[in-house]
Amino acid sequence: MTGAGAGNVLGSSLIETAERIRSREVSVQDVTAASLARAEALQPDINAFIRIDTEAAMQAAERADGEIAAGRYRGVLHGIPLAHKDMFYRAGEITSCGSDIRRDFRAEFTSNLIARLDAAGAISIGWLNLSEFAGGPTGHNVHFGDCRNPWNTAHVSGGSSSGSGAAVAAGIVFGALGSDTGGSVRIPAACCGVVGVKPTYGLVSRHGAMPRSWSLDHIGPLTRRVADSAAILQAIAGVNAGDATSWFSDVPDYVDGLGAVPKGIRIGVPKRGFVEDAAPDVIAAFEAALEVLCGLGCVRVDVDLPDPNGLSKLNDVISKSEAATIHRKWLTDTPERYGDHVRSRIEAGLAIPATRYLEALSVRTGITQRFVDSVFSKCDVVCAPTLPFSAPRRDESNPEEPTGVLDLVRKMTYRTRLFNFLGLPAFSIPMGFDARHLPLERVAPDRILDSHFDHPVIPCSGGRYGGQVWVSRILLSYVNGRFCLLSKAARTPRRRGACVFPSSSSMTWCGSSARLARLRQSRRAIRDAAS
Repeated sequence: MTGAGAGNVLGSSLIETAERIRSREVSVQDVTAASLARAEALQPDINAFIRIDTEAAMQAAERADGEIAAGRYRGVLHGIPLAHKDMFYRAGEITSCGSDIRRDFRAEFTSNLIARLDAAGAISIGWLNLSEFAGGPTGHNVHFGDCRNPWNTAHVSGGSSSGSGAAVAAGIVFGALGSDTGGSVRIPAACCGVVGVKPTYGLVSRHGAMPRSWSLDHIGPLTRRVADSAAILQAIAGVNAGDATSWFSDVPDYVDGLGAVPKGIRIGVPKRGFVEDAAPDVIAAFEAALEVLCGLGCVRVDVDLPDPNGLSKLNDVISKSEAATIHRKWLTDTPERYGDHVRSRIEAGLAIPATRYLEALSVRTGITQRFVDSVFSKCDVVCAPTLPFSAPRRDESNPEEPTGVLDLVRKMTYRTRLFNFLGLPAFSIPMGFDARHLPLERVAPDRILDSHFDHPVIPCSGGRYGGQVWVSRILLSYVNGRFCLLSKAARTPRRRGACVFPSSSSMTWCGSSARLARLRQSRRAIRDAAS
């Protein structure tokens, strides 16, 4: 296939492209070259990358083509262009963490996750922008410039995995790794209209990733389809001897577990705290998605959840205390090298009493136990909007501007932080666009296995598009004790020349597939990590 033809592959799913690479219908070098060309072309508009590694990527692509031609195909990720948040270490290479302090830092070893993806044959084309030290839900960065939403560059891409959401939504790469301490995978997924997965605590090793808060950090993929997230999760999940908090040794085959939607799955919808203050477009898209699920035989159940604000505050105590511990020396020696907003958030942890921090840790097990017992005795999965509104404008959400921004940041994170505190898996999936043509999503906890977010239209630079967009209506299935997501797309005409932006009508899902014994084992791992 020619380079021009390979460029068309970028609009396909990871799974579809993998089959074309395996069959040698398209070469890895052509697909990688197309990915790199798109990255370079869109970088001035969306600023998704901190570094683009053209030479190394093309060398890896050449090696992959040689291996595949020789019959040494490694699997579904072999030859697939990816890029990752610039906080995962690769030996000898700079890992900036989106900061001035680590602008020239070179790691001495390679992250376990990067090594796993290398072993699977994936092609890394570069390192993605992020909020400084992974601290902020909007994607603003005073050191490397703000990452911008590819649907409409006047709006934020979400954070802190801002470049991950933007690069995937823009069709530059087929997937990207992000980190999630309070929503930093799910929020950019919601803002950019892609899939974002926060796995169960301990399922994916944090080894070789710059920590924000060791008790709350989760690593997960962002992709345009859930099946693609399943493929990446398959590669990165599992126990790692270098990380005492990774404990899942038996990782199921997520992709192979896909299946049809069974009848009678109970979908829990929170009675309060998650939906009532959302924008009308978000509520309308959320209700429409629930109607699709019920039409497939699922059953809607109203459930009482713990106050998300209360759990968010406990999450905040842990996050700020641990971040202050990690950054204490830099805060003392070079405080001027932080952005003002990031420094003030981290410094706040220095004022939190040790007794308050230990109290927040000590109540986690009991709260999680009660959540599982009370909520999942009534439903099989919990579903709610990820964000109460679509992605804000960048000029209205700059954290360096104090007026009104702190309240906006709170509204962006209080629905997501509780699942980090609980350690339960949660993922965000698209459910349409708002009246301004911005993406909307919902979030749900449990291990995602499959969903197809039909996305034939890729955002162009400047946020202008012609033709049509596909609005995903999400379906849920439960197969072999694990939740699978499928989507059925409805074609919607687009206003020519209009700015399009994914609405935060994304949905968050949370499920109860893990057994209680596993939950207790997870809680022990969390306590060990904090000790």
